[in-house]
Amino acid sequence: MTRRWALFLATGGSAALLLGAFAFQHIGGLAPCQMCLWQRYPHVVAMAAGALALALPGRLLPLMGALAMATGAGIGIFHVGVEQGWWQGPSTCSGGSAADLSADALFDQIMAAPLVRCDEIAWQLAGISMAGWNALLSVALMLLWLHAARRVQSVSM
Repeated sequence: MTRRWALFLATGGSAALLLGAFAFQHIGGLAPCQMCLWQRYPHVVAMAAGALALALPGRLLPLMGALAMATGAGIGIFHVGVEQGWWQGPSTCSGGSAADLSADALFDQIMAAPLVRCDEIAWQLAGISMAGWNALLSVALMLLWLHAARRVQSVSM
């Protein structure tokens, strides 16, 4: 497989996973917990690295994409551990800054916010939760990024 194809597949894979997460949220009505949101950031970083790596030679950007996917897989594995009760997750899975809100506005915001727990599995396929699938697919994408990093193209002038 060429470097360019590996970059297309790795970048497109992150875009597909991110679009899938948004579809589950906005079409399927599954509000994400805080750790679900954390798992999205590495895909954004990988997509940016992919867009740049398609235009620029070298190993740095593909290695950055691989690191982003390793981070995403790590967050996914941590989330699976929380879902399975292997270890404790964050004390709160949602929230924001309440510094500028009145007591009534803060209460209304709290009451309107969906309660999404990081330790409950909202959806699964073949016994694997979304966090688990994200971890597995992030590892696969990391391997594509590493393949692209090995296939360095030279700059011709």
